[in-house]
Amino acid sequence: MAAHSRIILLGFLASLLLAGAPPASDSGLAPLRVYSGLWHVTRKDAPAGSKPEELKNDCALLGKYFTCQQTVNGAVSGLQIFVQTDKPGHFYTQTVTPQGRATGKGDLETSGDHWVYSSYWDQGGKGVYYRTLNDFTGRDHIHFEQQESSNGKDWTTKNSGDETRAGR
Repeated sequence: MAAHSRIILLGFLASLLLAGAPPASDSGLAPLRVYSGLWHVTRKDAPAGSKPEELKNDCALLGKYFTCQQTVNGAVSGLQIFVQTDKPGHFYTQTVTPQGRATGKGDLETSGDHWVYSSYWDQGGKGVYYRTLNDFTGRDHIHFEQQESSNGKDWTTKNSGDETRAGR
């Protein structure tokens, strides 16, 4: 094969590899891919002897949005949307229900294996702050705590539990 033909072939192969590579903006979204797959969820407040819930996340990158359709025990519960901000590890979040309703903007702050989801809900003049703390142990286990606050400073844990990966 002539040198010129090899250069063209290498260029063609390189373009194929680059076409399949994730866009540069995907690098900040890459940690969110850990959510993809099937999870068993065990809640602290679950009745004794009950089976874990089954949570399936079908996730995909669409342009600058990372999305996960969540299915709980076989029923679609919503589409979670993540939008990367200019601050590394910070995302805006939004969930859209199967009825097409958006639940309100939230935030996700990630710092290694510790993630904090937060949101605020105005309930007729009295606001409530919500947050969920996720602590990962590897890629296959998440311990979570769901908390509420009336002032955004003093938190009460309402529930907690564990998510264990059951499949990819």
